[in-house]
Amino acid sequence: MKENVICITGGTDGIGKAAALQLARSGSRIILHGRNGTRLDEARKEIETVAGYGSVSILQADFSSLHDVAGMAGTLLDEIEGIDVLINNAGVYMAERTLTADGCETTFAVNYLAHFYLTVLLEPLLRQKRARIINVSSVDHFSAGFDLADIQGEKHYSGYSAYAFSKLCNVMFTLEHAKRLEGTGVTVNTLDPGILATKLLHAGWSLGGSDPVYGGEALAWLAVSEDVQGVTGTYFENNRPVSCSPLAEDPELRRRLWDVSEEMVNMSDK
Repeated sequence: MKENVICITGGTDGIGKAAALQLARSGSRIILHGRNGTRLDEARKEIETVAGYGSVSILQADFSSLHDVAGMAGTLLDEIEGIDVLINNAGVYMAERTLTADGCETTFAVNYLAHFYLTVLLEPLLRQKRARIINVSSVDHFSAGFDLADIQGEKHYSGYSAYAFSKLCNVMFTLEHAKRLEGTGVTVNTLDPGILATKLLHAGWSLGGSDPVYGGEALAWLAVSEDVQGVTGTYFENNRPVSCSPLAEDPELRRRLWDVSEEMVNMSDK
């Protein structure tokens, strides 16, 4: 059986850890990202116990820091030859508007911009293995508008609108990146994992939610199922391709988001 190398961001709890547990059981090598070192080590031990062998590497990085994101990418580029699957899952819900050290609105920075930066930096490893890239979005992306003059929430901010916008950005990034990677064998897809009982859900909504294992199963299916071999540029709900927000289908808006994102991450290098 092929040992897939699968990198999962935000893997210390919720659907990230649920996916890691399922994928490790199937024999994949897991590279687990998290912000907290203690929780990362605990998750590693739990996953390796379930998998029955030492199959987990851990990487600590704070996704509110583009410097940390670049450091994580640099470590991976130095230490491994390729990535078969990249699952961009880390996320936050911020009721109040806060800024990162880079001057970015935190929800936008963690949920979208960090993943944009990480994925672009890791392209050599992804191309090497004709990888699958999976960006976690949400059905809430349908609620978001797109105003380049207010992507940081300077004019109007609510926790929900910032979250929904970050998830729209993830879909837009998915479709645009899929177009740019045509012919490379790399696929890029996105999904709504469902309403699940995660810390993020409880931070933003008074809902119970289903067991995160269901979201983990959806991520694992996109990661390794033959059913989606070669499928790219697609938004999934309940393991089915469905239509996404019309805003994400607009190639001009996607290009403008990409350009702004490049400017923002390039500024962090200076």
